[in-house]
Amino acid sequence: TTPLLEDIVVPVGALSNTVESLGTIFTANGYDDAVVFGHAKDGNVHFMINPHLDDPAELATFERFTDELVDLILDNDGSLKAEHGTGRVMAPFVRRQYGDELYEVMRELKRLCDPSNMLNPGVIIEDNPRAHVENIKIMPGVQPKVDACVECGYCEPTCPSKDVAVTPRQRIALMRTMEVATPALKAELEKAFNYEAIDLCAADSLCVTSCPVKIDTGKVMKSLRAERAPRIAQIAGNIAAKNWDKAGVAVRAGLGVGQHINPAVVATTKALRKVLPTELVPAAGKDLPGPGSKRPTGHVGGANVRGVFFPSCISAMFAPERGEDGLLKGVDEALISLCTSAGVGLNIPQDINSLCCTTVWQSKGLVDGLRTMSEMVFDSVWKASKGGLLPIISDAASCTHGLFDVGDKLTGVRAEQFKTLRFVDAITFAREEILPNVNVTEKLESVALHPTCSMVHMGIVGDLQSVAAAVADDVVVPDDWGCCAFAGDRGMLHPELTASATKAESREIREREEARKAQGLGSDGRFTAYASGNRTCEMGMSRATERPYVHILQVLESRVTSTKG
Repeated sequence: TTPLLEDIVVPVGALSNTVESLGTIFTANGYDDAVVFGHAKDGNVHFMINPHLDDPAELATFERFTDELVDLILDNDGSLKAEHGTGRVMAPFVRRQYGDELYEVMRELKRLCDPSNMLNPGVIIEDNPRAHVENIKIMPGVQPKVDACVECGYCEPTCPSKDVAVTPRQRIALMRTMEVATPALKAELEKAFNYEAIDLCAADSLCVTSCPVKIDTGKVMKSLRAERAPRIAQIAGNIAAKNWDKAGVAVRAGLGVGQHINPAVVATTKALRKVLPTELVPAAGKDLPGPGSKRPTGHVGGANVRGVFFPSCISAMFAPERGEDGLLKGVDEALISLCTSAGVGLNIPQDINSLCCTTVWQSKGLVDGLRTMSEMVFDSVWKASKGGLLPIISDAASCTHGLFDVGDKLTGVRAEQFKTLRFVDAITFAREEILPNVNVTEKLESVALHPTCSMVHMGIVGDLQSVAAAVADDVVVPDDWGCCAFAGDRGMLHPELTASATKAESREIREREEARKAQGLGSDGRFTAYASGNRTCEMGMSRATERPYVHILQVLESRVTSTKG
């Protein structure tokens, strides 16, 4: 159906009669699910109906209903529009409301201001009396997960691809257009849709946080990636899941070689991306980090075991950023050091190098590998957590968030047992278990933070700020922060996406640094530290700002000097 929202107004004295008569018109035309609301003190009435405008009979009913509505409002000395624009539905009736003489004045003003009739043609000045029932935009069903979209656009400000490609609203509108398009137009749209909508979706799902009906367009784009993935890709993804320890070794080895011949790697990938799909060949840059260290195993930290540590793959694959004060220790090492200082112990699964949070397979739509890895992860953490008695902690926000979704691919007893597991991000764990048990001295002057989309979904942005406040006097979260869209590998496959997504935030960072410089703060106005909570997000922000972003736990570890008590 098409949700049609109108706003009309009558003198307050006529409001009661108008609303009663409106109800009669709804019933007569079969709009039994119509919703009426508004602002009684102003005589302002809103209503919504949901007709099937692709049904000729319902379209005829809508035409009749509109005529009856116009009669009702004008007979009560009202206006066909109250607080919003006239729109195409009411445009054919503007002449009737204002009369021929005033309508001609409007037409003359329109001609003087817009002689070519380029600006919103047919929205206010419209001579076709049936324009409101011609060239109708219909809402064909395309997928149950998006069919409830009313295209309100609330999702658009949160979307990292909004300035370089399309938004969630536009993705859904395009899906609907392709559903009813001619074969030629559909083929043309599908080609563009693959790149602009599917490839350039960061799949961060921030859109769901602002959607009134909770549509997760990011998940929908992941499902479309799964549909277009060839069978060989699904097989390869499953093989990778079963041999993830070897894949990790290969990636670290490749990064190690690349570190020594970086210019050649950059040139090679640039050439390959001209002849092969950019979705397959990552763009290596001068900022490509070296390899990280192999993930730790066994018992770490203090004697008092408080959780199961699930070190992230990305922190092991990519070496840590060298921070403003020369930080080199990786986030997993930093967490272990903090736990040792706090007397907090963690157990790490012995098979951790064979495990991944599953985000890789989720993002790429590799459903076979996703199911395989989900089962492997569950079996391991269920045992390590003693059947859910201990929380599972990860040191990358996206990985922690990814672990929450492992249960989606489990069945039977596994699925039920998974519900008892508790996943905690390392930042939250530090706030709850480490900060109360350590002393932080020589606080930093300032730290600039980049929250991540995963932190928003988990509701832990406040924890990031709390940990930062423990180590710095001035904690700054840019007003224009948003998802960096690095999204695991999106930043390497489609650097144009990350460049666009980080533009506003990096500009604000520079502006704040200029203001700090004018106040004589920092070295040339720079913040003492730049921090986030996810290695690839740190890579994206380091690239965008040319400032060394590190994990906030690396910053905390560098400031902890003793244990309390």
